[in-house]
Amino acid sequence: MMKSNAKHKNQVRIIGGIHRSRLIHFNNADGLRPTADMVREKLFNWLGQKLTGKTVLDLFSGSGIMAFESSSRNAKYIIAVENNKQTAEKIKQNNKLLKIDNIEIKTTNALNFLEETPQKFDIVFIDPPYAYQEWQILWQKLPNILKTNAEVYIESNQKIELPHYLHEKKNGKCGISYFVLAEYIQAA
Repeated sequence: MMKSNAKHKNQVRIIGGIHRSRLIHFNNADGLRPTADMVREKLFNWLGQKLTGKTVLDLFSGSGIMAFESSSRNAKYIIAVENNKQTAEKIKQNNKLLKIDNIEIKTTNALNFLEETPQKFDIVFIDPPYAYQEWQILWQKLPNILKTNAEVYIESNQKIELPHYLHEKKNGKCGISYFVLAEYIQAA
């Protein structure tokens, strides 16, 4: 039986930008745990509060909060990738409710998306369920979708060894979550 987190009651609020304080509702799903407000605040301070002109990928989107935070901060275009159909449908409902037109929701496996998309991104959020085990495959596919100097945010319940092409800029810990912001460094 899946436990429900009484703290957030299947809702999370957007903490900054034009949609600040709006609530995002989400369904229970295995491994779904939205990034904490405090962590998102720190992350968007690191990224700069305005994402104007940036293309964003919210891989393992879950509640979609990172996509909504990015849109709220004027990102140009966002793709939210979520493989759970009911969870993806809830992101679509929230997107419609907020009348956001720059978020595209893809219901597919993250690794398949990385392999198939021709798009490149300025910012990528990677926050899979804690049980995720396919990091090495993800690291092999990730460079294909990164723009020069792209920023990559990774969150996990353990310290993740970054691949050689990602340079750590900032890191932190909140509860059992470790998080890092890294920059994509292309080989010469």
